Amino acid sequence: MSKRWFQEHQRDTWRRQARSKGYRARSAFKLKQIQEKFTLIREGDLVLDVGCHPGGWTQVSVEETGSNGLVIGIDLLACAPVDGAHLVIGDVTDKISQETILELLQGGSKVDGSTLPEIGGDETRLFNTIVSDISPRLTGQYDRDQAISLELVAMVFDFTLPLLATGGSFVTKIFQGTGIEGVVNAAKQRFSRVQRFSPEASRNSSSEVFLICKNKLPKPKKGFRGTTVAQELDSHLESEGIIQSNEPEPETEVKSGFRRIPKKE
Repeated sequence: MSKRWFQEHQRDTWRRQARSKGYRARSAFKLKQIQEKFTLIREGDLVLDVGCHPGGWTQVSVEETGSNGLVIGIDLLACAPVDGAHLVIGDVTDKISQETILELLQGGSKVDGSTLPEIGGDETRLFNTIVSDISPRLTGQYDRDQAISLELVAMVFDFTLPLLATGGSFVTKIFQGTGIEGVVNAAKQRFSRVQRFSPEASRNSSSEVFLICKNKLPKPKKGFRGTTVAQELDSHLESEGIIQSNEPEPETEVKSGFRRIPKKE
């Protein structure tokens, strides 16, 4: 750890404010600033926090949803309990973790022991908002880290969007750089409003930006139904010459399209 980094860390006003207000991380103020500008979370909402460790975004989500809401956080790392939230240890792409989240959504049980309203008929309870401050384990090699981040964001989109209600909101951290337009364009096929936003609480030296997606469409726009965000990202990267297709090269030999018809006796 460099002396310069340590000094800047100590002078970080957002870090000091987080400590004084009881938030577990300075990143809590990023979500608070996003919420202030876009109002993604409303009282009584159901919220999924992907990559919730150490719990700062979960704390803010609980504040915004109030006593009638439900917040579920998931992370690979164990997170100290957050009053008013359910925390799941696991990978959001893992089937067991997904089943746990579905059980929490459909079971109606809250942290305080009270019961969520029953949903009649075949209707399924879905999230109103999904928030994700998830980040890959950084290597220090920017191009590689940014590429891994794009893949991770695409994966989170694909595994969580089926749990997001029509009209719902989605916000995720993403790093600026080559290929980001592939994710942005994929989001635009699924939400009526998509834009990038940099909270004041983000460090000046950081290349992170937050993708704000509002009003999920009932279905992706025409031409994009049946494809995943990950597939659309790969297609974009191929069109930009960043990655090569894994499809086998077409045969060079040209074969005619005629077929032999047996002569009638």
